Amino acid sequence: MSHLTTNARRLRKSMTDTERLLWRQLRAQQLPDAKFRRQHPLGPYIVDFVCLSSKLVIELDGSQHFDSTEDRVRDAWLVCHGYRVLRFWNNEVLGNLAGVLARIAVELCPSPSPLPAGARGNKRPPSSPLSRPGRGLG
Repeated sequence: MSHLTTNARRLRKSMTDTERLLWRQLRAQQLPDAKFRRQHPLGPYIVDFVCLSSKLVIELDGSQHFDSTEDRVRDAWLVCHGYRVLRFWNNEVLGNLAGVLARIAVELCPSPSPLPAGARGNKRPPSSPLSRPGRGLG
């Protein structure tokens, strides 16, 4: 058994209260079609939670992570390997669990890419400022 696997097992047994709270929600599959793993090895790292099918990593951070260079390096490695990373402060999970779960749900089921203007039945003339690239309603 690898050193990383041994550490991951140890971390699973000693989860923080915040990790346990979120894990109860993720484990109960409150988010449809998303199977999460906790304290899972990915490359040289152990991530807090991961949905492998969606390549979504969720990290919970305490104050020791404020402006962490190590976290930026870790996130860059994960992104380079095709993962998306969501980071939440512990107080966000404790104080707004519903909002955290909603954010995760949005990331798991992103809205479809907009269709090109002609494909969605847009009848605005091409000279309309709203049809030019880089312009929108918001």
